[in-house]
Amino acid sequence: MAKRDYYEILGISKTASDDEIKKAYRKAAVAHHPDKEGGDETKFKEASEAYEVLKDSAKRQRYDQFGHAGVGGNSGGGGNPFGGFNGQNVNFDFGEGGFGDIFSQFFGGGASGRQRGPQRGRDVEVTLQLTFEEAVFGVEQKIAIDMDDVCQHCKGTTVEPGYELKTCPTCKGAGQVNRVMNTIFGPIQQNTTCEDCGGRGKIPEKTCTVCRGRGVQKAKRTIKLKVPAGIDDGATIRLSGHGEAIGNGEKGDLYVHIQVRAHKHFTREGDIILSEQHIDMIAAALGTEIEVATVDGNIRMKVPAGTQSGTDFKLSGHGVPHMNSDRRGPHIISVIVDTPTRLSRKQRDILEQF
Repeated sequence: MAKRDYYEILGISKTASDDEIKKAYRKAAVAHHPDKEGGDETKFKEASEAYEVLKDSAKRQRYDQFGHAGVGGNSGGGGNPFGGFNGQNVNFDFGEGGFGDIFSQFFGGGASGRQRGPQRGRDVEVTLQLTFEEAVFGVEQKIAIDMDDVCQHCKGTTVEPGYELKTCPTCKGAGQVNRVMNTIFGPIQQNTTCEDCGGRGKIPEKTCTVCRGRGVQKAKRTIKLKVPAGIDDGATIRLSGHGEAIGNGEKGDLYVHIQVRAHKHFTREGDIILSEQHIDMIAAALGTEIEVATVDGNIRMKVPAGTQSGTDFKLSGHGVPHMNSDRRGPHIISVIVDTPTRLSRKQRDILEQF
């Protein structure tokens, strides 16, 4: 479905002043606010997106020149195709512990099992720094982390090899014991987790001599991570089941927070790459062909005669890749015309004659 024109959404003309834009947005926001009776969340979001572009003079200029392609193909998503960015959250599920596990924590699935002791290891968070180009094109990185991993001697069972788990004699395998507490209201019975088996209902015949019954031991793990092309600064990648291990339970998750280092020449806005190119006054007046830098290397670009300082030129297909697509946004180059500050007498005379 094609996006509506931003001016049409706010009900203003293309020559509207900044004050008119602000007033039109306020009117639309009040009329369509989701909390208001009869409000329309879709129209409210459309108005907010339109205002975010038109209130910014640079974005408005690019929108007037190139349309929606000039302000990023993913407007409203913050340039983050992973969902809601302003922080990308990418879920990479490896085996169990995916979305179903998260839902069960909130909606009570498997609650009885969780009451019988810890069933899942600790989640781990790390930060991964990328260059501008690595974020644009994607990269495979190795992440080394020191954390609790499955004990290689007992394979996480907490039992010395050659022995077995036996029913806990204290709770008789229930994982819980009934205790009577004397209060001012009289004796109260309460079920509590069995301290001897930790709620598991079983204990080792002989505890593992390496991990001493923990089922885990400190180890350095190296994880290969394929960072997708187009990821943005502030995104988070979730690797399900790659966190810390726990005895007789599943591993936690690994959360990789992405930081993208600033580039010397390029900035990013959604799927658009922005840069500036300086040319002299004569080249701008007569027209020229210049070499400009892009993430794909240097390319030749024509600058027509009479180009004014601040004019934007769009190089289609040289921006940031769209997630899960072979399409890319544009690279927009703003041409800055340099006016000479020191002129010789002869140069001044020639300009005055001109």
